[in-house]
Amino acid sequence: MAETKRDYYEVLGLQKTASADEIKRAYRQLAKKYHPDMNAGDTDAEQKFKEVNEAYAILSDADKKARYDQYGHAGVDPNMGGGGFGGFGGMDFDISDIFGSFFGGGMGGSSQARRNGPTRGDDIHLRTAISFEEAAFGCKKDITYTKVERCADCAGTGAEKGTSPERCTNCNGSGQIRVQQRTALGVFQSSRPCDVCGGSGKIIKNPCSGCKGSGFRKTQKKIEVSIPAGCDDGMMLALRDQGSDGRNGGPSGDVIITVNVRPHHIFERDGYDIACEIPITFPEATLGAEIDVPTLEGDVKYTIPEGTQTGTTFTIRGKGIQVINSKSKGDLHFTVVIEVPKSLSEKQKELLREFGETCGKNNYTKKESFFNKIFGSRN
Repeated sequence: MAETKRDYYEVLGLQKTASADEIKRAYRQLAKKYHPDMNAGDTDAEQKFKEVNEAYAILSDADKKARYDQYGHAGVDPNMGGGGFGGFGGMDFDISDIFGSFFGGGMGGSSQARRNGPTRGDDIHLRTAISFEEAAFGCKKDITYTKVERCADCAGTGAEKGTSPERCTNCNGSGQIRVQQRTALGVFQSSRPCDVCGGSGKIIKNPCSGCKGSGFRKTQKKIEVSIPAGCDDGMMLALRDQGSDGRNGGPSGDVIITVNVRPHHIFERDGYDIACEIPITFPEATLGAEIDVPTLEGDVKYTIPEGTQTGTTFTIRGKGIQVINSKSKGDLHFTVVIEVPKSLSEKQKELLREFGETCGKNNYTKKESFFNKIFGSRN
């Protein structure tokens, strides 16, 4: 029994009216949640990760989404011929066979044309992991994968070099044989794959030794992939026509690469902006100071004003991530955190006590306001 696929919108937790941005946002959240690196050994999470990627591959493509919205899974299943019409009730005839039974068989050729016509090759889904910096500045990666391609020895015919496949005499090369079934409503005619040639319409008497008569074999490929500057975690790159070869002259599939970006030890990313925390001393916060701020391109000097409070965030424009296919960049936001000194000497403690006594309430407005609220509420 064929596996029943879940609705792609249900997989991403969306309504059918979801926008392209909503689809992308839902995909990124779920891909991160079920990523194999985050769920080692969890087969259920791995299956859900595959479902999420499959759903996004369809719904993020305008043409595929339109076919899916109209025909459901049949509209995007290459095994269904791309038209959205499959078999009826598990019977061994398609819709053209039904018309042929009632109207003289004038449409029978279209069914055979689909079965033995050009078929697009399979897409190949891969993953590659890159560093935070590689995502920010772009990089090149060598990726090795296995694809199915036409046998070089027989040029995809399946027959030994110097020979050719012969037309099947049982089905006269059509790949289908007609069968009749008598019912209470009369005699119905349907078709099924030829038992002799397996539906190919050809007989290979001398199979190719390189591919054992299949016309295809698995080969390992190595390609250099250019990952653009600004690439984010979960982004998918499509390498057109680099997937498995098509059959009967059909086009090749694509290689779809999902990029996983490893976390940075300092920075966090939000779109094209990055953020970090920087510890400063109490004197630096009180008196103001010029501090070194780390960026992806090296340290820069930044002057924080006197009286800076812990948790204050500053922004340096243009020191974030480069926008894809653009020269503009996001910003760097850093938040200062005042580090309280430990293990003070008695002299240092005495100086701090003296400092505290002479500082006055005007220098601690937040503390004064806090206690005024407490005592005011009790009156």
